[in-house]
Amino acid sequence: MEKKKQNPALYLTQGAMIAALYVVFTLAANAFGLASMAIQVRFSEALTILPFFTTAAIPGLFVGCLISNLITGAQPLDVIFGSLATLMGAMGTYALRRNKWLAPLPPIVANVIVVPPLLAYVYQIPGGLGYFALTVGIGEIISCGILGMLLLFALNKYRAVLFPDRE
Repeated sequence: MEKKKQNPALYLTQGAMIAALYVVFTLAANAFGLASMAIQVRFSEALTILPFFTTAAIPGLFVGCLISNLITGAQPLDVIFGSLATLMGAMGTYALRRNKWLAPLPPIVANVIVVPPLLAYVYQIPGGLGYFALTVGIGEIISCGILGMLLLFALNKYRAVLFPDRE
């Protein structure tokens, strides 16, 4: 089977749009105060399902998270490691793209591993790592697992139009 050649302009455009959406959704969650409670629900994390459809989502999510962290005033270590957690999650989603039910797991796991130490040691928020893992996990299950899967099912109907270069 011959591999379809990817259109570089489409790849760049999709990645840039995904990055922009990530930033807009992050700012919306912050405006509604959903990203600053014990259980943080970030609409932007639902987009971590997009590597199921296209590899352009991987750099798009990473850049979107990096920009979001920078403009929302995250600490430097959070900018670096939070963005890397999103990158790892996106790569994992792409790796599991053959099973849509497993696709939201990598970003959930990546954030449950990376974010609690940031909350405890960088931001010095009172609470233990176990508590932070639980609250981050609940937020990620809502964002990636529920909202992300709703997005997957909504976009799946139009994937041939939205993602014509699908690998």
